[in-house]
Amino acid sequence: MSPHTSLPAALLGAALLLAQAPLAAAPTMSQPTTLSAKTTASVLGQLAAQRGAKGLDPDHHYRLSAQHPGANGTQVLRAAHTYKGLRVFGSDSVVVLDQAAKVLSESASERRLHLGKGDANRLGALTASFSVQPQISTRAAIAAALATLAPAGVHVVPPRAELLIYPVMRMQRVVGAAAKEEAELNALDVHDTVERYELAYLVSTRMRVKEQPVYADTVISARDGAVLDQWNMLQTVTGVGKSQYNGEVPLSTTLVKGMYQMLDPERGKGGTFGAMAITNANNSTSAGKVYSNATNTWGDGQQFVEGGSTTGPNGQTAAVNAMWGLMNTYDAHKNALGWLSLDGRDTATYIAAHVKRGYDNAYYSDTCRCMFIGDGTYFTSLGSIDVIGHEMGHGITAATSNLIYSGESGGLNESSSDITGEVVEAYARAGGKGERFPQDGNDWQLGTEISRNATPLRWMYRPSKDGRSLDAWSSSLRRLDVHYSSGPNNRMFYFLARGSGADSSGDYFSKYLVKQPAAMTGIGLDAAFRIWFHANTTKFTSSTNYAAARAKMIEAAEELYGKDSRASIAVQRAYAAINVGPDVEEPAMAPARSLLQ
Repeated sequence: MSPHTSLPAALLGAALLLAQAPLAAAPTMSQPTTLSAKTTASVLGQLAAQRGAKGLDPDHHYRLSAQHPGANGTQVLRAAHTYKGLRVFGSDSVVVLDQAAKVLSESASERRLHLGKGDANRLGALTASFSVQPQISTRAAIAAALATLAPAGVHVVPPRAELLIYPVMRMQRVVGAAAKEEAELNALDVHDTVERYELAYLVSTRMRVKEQPVYADTVISARDGAVLDQWNMLQTVTGVGKSQYNGEVPLSTTLVKGMYQMLDPERGKGGTFGAMAITNANNSTSAGKVYSNATNTWGDGQQFVEGGSTTGPNGQTAAVNAMWGLMNTYDAHKNALGWLSLDGRDTATYIAAHVKRGYDNAYYSDTCRCMFIGDGTYFTSLGSIDVIGHEMGHGITAATSNLIYSGESGGLNESSSDITGEVVEAYARAGGKGERFPQDGNDWQLGTEISRNATPLRWMYRPSKDGRSLDAWSSSLRRLDVHYSSGPNNRMFYFLARGSGADSSGDYFSKYLVKQPAAMTGIGLDAAFRIWFHANTTKFTSSTNYAAARAKMIEAAEELYGKDSRASIAVQRAYAAINVGPDVEEPAMAPARSLLQ
């Protein structure tokens, strides 16, 4: 049964009314540009000129790390914070530039503030003269990281180590929350604060042990080689998934020397294969060659038979799944948002099908900025539309906010991909065309199609139905696997788009909504995703947590739909519903024409 069928009639009517409301004109995505060396120097100079006002000394600086288009002629820069030439991990700025390359806004992490002799340093003499001289070598740091993983593994790419400054963080209660019981804490009752800094190496290892990918980032002390932190970098959704799911679908292919290839000439440029591509891993862990066929009719619509040919009609079906998912994810972002490919610069990517044998996984790899999907054993083929959208969503996050894949930021990273998967599913089911994201078409359940018993991997509207995820923020959230700490934000997004329910026994109820009406009103999938995308690409830093996400989402809603707009109020209520910030009163329902104005 669709989760929508159990919504109260009044709530459903409100959701439909909101979905029909005309929105403010959607922002137009700028054309990708490359800043000249002179312009880059000017931007860095503008940022550096603000150091004194921020309480930072001259040893603090910026290092540009990425650039992508913004809206209405703007460009967005990602700038890492440096101290004495070294990057401060998890500390960065999102900088929005106008057409003349003047800084319009800067959204910055605060993890650098306590370094140096500036007024912002609250740790005083402990960090005023922080040394950046390592006591162990890069080679020793890599060896220390490998010792904790799999020394016998085969490197996909050579391991690398970056010397940096690593802020050791701790959770601290704000004034007024000291007496609260742990279970009663709201996300805004605590904040992350720097306890100390460590000179460290960030060691990136991308290996395979037999057929299993082992991707990790490890923080190694540059003083004594101790492991300070470590997290899994295989950005995956365990088992999700093809045109065995969608019937006959159109594919964009290329005719090369009398053979058709799964190269899409209409979407993306450059990249590994010169265009968006689907490759045949042929039961291995490497990408393999681009799929080719004598005719332009592909697949048989059936689950792959293990041990059969990966190039025959049955084997082609996984490639059909992948290509249809890739096309729809690209089109949804381009047509509705003006965003091109994963990086906003229209760089082509690819998906490798038939990874390993009976592999119950799909994942995004940062080594190639590409995706890999398995055929499944416990699951069926993992090329379902929501899974492909999910994995490509990781690529978009990697090119923009690059949320650290650990703790609360890691949960938000996973949630962003879950959100993308559901939005792409709705767009594809509605025909894959148009400048708006449709209100209906997705099931708000990740991986239902690939499940052999129709049990999804995750429920967006009630994450705890999987037995592991949380429905709301708590201080224990950051200790969960990122696939489960994503749960509260998934629920937030569902409420933002669809609204909540007033029945305390239902899946759509939140005890944290204490203002009127008891059932909050959603603003529709289109507006909800525009706000999320705007926040993720122009406001989130790599270390954004749930509390900061709420603040940035409110900013995004106000920029797109106006201060005190229904969109802004809905964002506040949706986060309140997951125990992030206070609930607010919702104005009485206005006529449809003015709902989001």
